Amino acid sequence: MAEIFGIPVPLLLGQLMLGLMNGAFYAMLSLGLAVIFGLMDEVNFAHGAFFMMGAMFAWMGGQYFHLGFWWMLLLAPLAVGLFGLLVERLMLRRLRGMDPIYGLLLTFGLTLLIEGLFRTFFGVAGSPYNPPALLGGTLNLGFMYLPTYYVFAMAASLAACFGTWFLIERTKLGSYLRAGTENPALVQAFGINFPLLVMLTFAFGSALAGLAGVLAAPIIQVSPLMGSNLIIVVFAIVVIGGMGSVMGAIVSGLALGVIEGLTKVFYAPISSTVVFILMALVLTVRPAGLFGKEK
Repeated sequence: MAEIFGIPVPLLLGQLMLGLMNGAFYAMLSLGLAVIFGLMDEVNFAHGAFFMMGAMFAWMGGQYFHLGFWWMLLLAPLAVGLFGLLVERLMLRRLRGMDPIYGLLLTFGLTLLIEGLFRTFFGVAGSPYNPPALLGGTLNLGFMYLPTYYVFAMAASLAACFGTWFLIERTKLGSYLRAGTENPALVQAFGINFPLLVMLTFAFGSALAGLAGVLAAPIIQVSPLMGSNLIIVVFAIVVIGGMGSVMGAIVSGLALGVIEGLTKVFYAPISSTVVFILMALVLTVRPAGLFGKEK
């Protein structure tokens, strides 16, 4: 069997594939944070809770309303997006213009509240969520057998990432959003309802987190604590890519997933901390992040 640095090639390729899949989830979660920060200059600490809500709503839809995966792939992100819209309209908007630390504290408290409610009603034990029958089975890649659903989840995550990038960077709506981050008063002077755009953008970023939760539900155990286990890593990825950079979130998320997968092969003990090591190195060399703008 061929080897690279003493590692069997099939094992190396398998970890690369799993790392790319994890990276696609990292990228989509990081993207929602980056979009919200880039427009509102606010760190949404409740993003992990929104991810958890998407997965829990998908599980609840199947458990209590007998709605299949495809229905919940549409309805759960919409529900999380609507919740995010209400959070921005009723809470965060009142803090606009104040020190960003107040928004961080508010969303941190909101995270504790959301997780506490779900823990009270559903406990902390994980629950399985089966993928749709259409995506059952496995694919033989030659070097590993990969569940068909994993391929779908990775493709859907990448499609969501690059679709969002196109919306922000290549459409007229995206140009309004980018202009509003620089000079909101000027944008409103042209008759554009910028507060409405901010509210819808926060809802969109929240819906992205909910979509990631639905896609992740058949892969990991659905639990009220699943978001808190990921959010710190996602924040680190956003910092590495550059706060507010859409492309930075996508590239850093994918790269960190692959690096994490390779680290598990070559030196597993640091696989859970490699993202923070890289964050420290990047901030030392480029404090604004790899794709961030120096102020």
